[in-house]
Amino acid sequence: MKSHKNPYYAVIFTSKHSEDVSGYAEMAIKMETLAKNQDGFLGIESARDTLGITVSYWQSLEAIKAWKLNSEHLMAQSKGRSQWYKWYHVRICKVEREYEFKLP
Repeated sequence: MKSHKNPYYAVIFTSKHSEDVSGYAEMAIKMETLAKNQDGFLGIESARDTLGITVSYWQSLEAIKAWKLNSEHLMAQSKGRSQWYKWYHVRICKVEREYEFKLP
């Protein structure tokens, strides 16, 4: 993810899948595409092994709230609770500083 003007916000979604993840991969792609078109969206990073972690980045708390209340996202959240997840945890954080290391 490229650097953004600080401060901005990160939504950290940590999860464990249930046994029935049918349709999950397609919905994840759809939600990422939808999020990228939301006002205030800055980027996303994701990794999944036993534990899944997705971090999305936003310009403001208002942008995060609008994303949470998006009707298609609400439908995906409901499906996640009823089928795809054993557990999840959401954290909303303010990013005040960042730095990175990269080999040349």
